[in-house]
Amino acid sequence: MLRAVAATGSFSAAGRDLGCTQPAVSQQMKALEASVGTPLLIRSGREMRLTQAGEALVRHAAGILAGLTAAEEEVAAIAGLRAGRVRLVSFPSGSSTLVPTALAALRAAHPGTRVSLEEAEPPKSVELLREGDCDVALAFRYEGAAGCPEGEWDDLVVRPLLTDRLVGLVPARHRLARAESVAIGDLAAEPWIAGCPRCRGQLVEVCESAGFTPRIDFATDDYPAVVGLVGAGLGVAVLPQLAVESVRPRGARTVVLEPAVRREIVALTLPDLAQVPAVAATLEQLTRAAAR
Repeated sequence: MLRAVAATGSFSAAGRDLGCTQPAVSQQMKALEASVGTPLLIRSGREMRLTQAGEALVRHAAGILAGLTAAEEEVAAIAGLRAGRVRLVSFPSGSSTLVPTALAALRAAHPGTRVSLEEAEPPKSVELLREGDCDVALAFRYEGAAGCPEGEWDDLVVRPLLTDRLVGLVPARHRLARAESVAIGDLAAEPWIAGCPRCRGQLVEVCESAGFTPRIDFATDDYPAVVGLVGAGLGVAVLPQLAVESVRPRGARTVVLEPAVRREIVALTLPDLAQVPAVAATLEQLTRAAAR
């Protein structure tokens, strides 16, 4: 309004340009002067003239209005998925199986949305989400595991993706390599290769429930390394089916474990973030990838 008054020289002419009444313009100018604490306009004959403070403010008006327009356009682009950013954290087997399919579909549908990917296992990935360092976290927890409290995700939006069964991994020439199913107790005397800390804790818990404590010779978060060690005959392992699908188990065979041990795989986000269009679209594509 101030810029319109400066351009037209009167409240009534500015009102006509802006589609409002002369009193409305006058009222807004009084409010603006009260806000800045100094007169901005003085009457000179039949025209309104800018004071020095008014001239300074009008000089900045173009930049202010351009910045506001740019902000409105950027927000509109984000809301319409023409732009936006999603910071995704995933555990390795999710990164190699679910994430590529989901992100390819997201890029095809919304090419303006950018997604960054970082790897972290739960509970670290969940901590990153709560601390504001990511927008979506792919996480998992084992059914009935002591180290996974029932309410650990109660403050988050939880999107269930799939249930992943654990399988045994034995050397190709192992005595049980061609068995239809294997009780975990049948592997009690074997050396073990363990995975990430949460998986390692689950392995120990399952073995102890079967009456033995596993002798863990090697521990690594790297699934190809686990498969390589098993393939070289250095031990046996238990891996999620999703992890086995992401590597080529050369020299190793998968066997069905009994009783079944499963983990729940989910996508997590914060309640406020779930309303952000780019985050909602990412969750949807992860759900579709898991269904496929």
